Amino acid sequence: MFPFLFWGAGAGTQGLVDGSAPAPRCSSSPVQDFWATCRATCWEEPTGRHEAVPGMPRCRGAGCLSQQSPTPVSSAGAAAREAESFKEQGNGYYAKKEYHEAYNYYTKAIDMCPKNASYYGNRAATLMMLGRFREALGDAQQSVRLDDGFVRGHLREGKCHLSLGNAMAACRSFQRALELDHKNAQAQQEFKNANAVMEYEKIAETDFEKRDFRKVVFCMDRALEFAPACHRFKILKAECLAMLGRYPEAQSVASDILRLDSTNADALYVRGLCLYYEDCIEKAVQFFVQALRMAPDHEKACLACRNAKALKAKKEDGNKAFKDGNYKLAYELYTEALAIDPNNIKTNAKLYCNRGTVNSKLRKLDEAVGDCTRAVTLDDTYIKAYLRRAQCYMDMEQYEEAVRDYEKVYQTEKTKEHKQLLKNAQLELKRSKRKDYYKILGVDRNASEDEIKRAYRKRALMHHPDRHSGASAAVQKEEEKKFKEVGEAFTILSDPRKKTRYDSGQDLDEDGVGMADFDANNIFKAFFGGPGGFSFEASGPGNFFFQFG
Repeated sequence: MFPFLFWGAGAGTQGLVDGSAPAPRCSSSPVQDFWATCRATCWEEPTGRHEAVPGMPRCRGAGCLSQQSPTPVSSAGAAAREAESFKEQGNGYYAKKEYHEAYNYYTKAIDMCPKNASYYGNRAATLMMLGRFREALGDAQQSVRLDDGFVRGHLREGKCHLSLGNAMAACRSFQRALELDHKNAQAQQEFKNANAVMEYEKIAETDFEKRDFRKVVFCMDRALEFAPACHRFKILKAECLAMLGRYPEAQSVASDILRLDSTNADALYVRGLCLYYEDCIEKAVQFFVQALRMAPDHEKACLACRNAKALKAKKEDGNKAFKDGNYKLAYELYTEALAIDPNNIKTNAKLYCNRGTVNSKLRKLDEAVGDCTRAVTLDDTYIKAYLRRAQCYMDMEQYEEAVRDYEKVYQTEKTKEHKQLLKNAQLELKRSKRKDYYKILGVDRNASEDEIKRAYRKRALMHHPDRHSGASAAVQKEEEKKFKEVGEAFTILSDPRKKTRYDSGQDLDEDGVGMADFDANNIFKAFFGGPGGFSFEASGPGNFFFQFG
């Protein structure tokens, strides 16, 4: 009987979890009677375990193991061995860079032994390789909660904090790692990296207030080398890119974030900002509204949405006033619209061009040129502003400037219309560099033959040298010059062939049409009937009358 009792008690102790006390024996009956009953009802001889035996009544003894549901030591050991096996398989997949499979096996190991710090550490490393830093942070933090002396766990926690852009928390983790292992080279380097990120943040904040957006982009690029998963840094970079007019780059950054998190209010704001600055105001408002749904207190989105709506309304009112012919009101509305947001370059360029058009209608050509110049300064690809300014230059007879603008336009858009405009400006420039015979005679370009003759008669008599024989030498010289120009103008404009060549801008020296043998006196004599046809006689100081023969 005693050997049986000793062996049975030993078996009961082995089946408990490590550190647990053996099951108490039943005190309501003699020891021998309890164990005899127990053996008869629940002891399975082949396995040596206390469990219900088929066909036998269940043992009701308080000390029977079948009443306690303990975790056998042998079962715990088997779980540990199985968990270790899963970990080893996970390590194999990790080494082969098959991180999804490694993650699955580390998860199985954790499920088997949820109190093992190294399993969480391994899974954190795997999640980091998958770019899932926020999940990895949770595992790394759990690993150091289970084992505060786990250096790799602190390193991984710090790395996750740094990758997510929390450089200060990263510093704390790396400091703890250095406290545990002050010679750890990785911890030393990562601590320096975290401090560098904090410095880049500080510089970027200052430069953003100074509106030095290029420097902010530079700082964020450097910070993102250490914090590739930080949405905050990416958003700041994208916003500055938008302010610099680099809209495709800004949109790309914002879109990447929205693919991962479609409710990110900052990314929605930047996406709308790009559209707003590209003069797609209606679409921009939609993004601003969506950002405000996600974050009702988003100050930048609220301001941008308000500006966009106001800008759109003022511009439309100005356009309506212009179409109605109310140019003064249109000018005022465009001016008010320009004051809403100086940062909206493309929209403001259009507003300046529109106001320039209004000024040209009001015949304020200098102001029109000024507005068009402001437009192309803001947007040097704005063809309409170049065309408007060129036309103003043409109206002001500043042909060299007009040719320069039309050349810019034609180089950008080689259309037949632009080519013709350039050709016309070049022709006018060529004409402007020659004598304006129409102006010399005082007639317009559509003057008839009779009008040209009458104009010649008047001007020739006015500037004839004999009429000014009593004047000073300087006056005589000037009048003689004008007399010759009048004769030259009449010679060209009275001859249909020469007039055609002159009007088309062709060189008059070609094909014998030049003025090499021109003599103003001969032209005068021929026109007034030859020698003796008339004479100038003085009737008093400075007074002359004509006497015809």
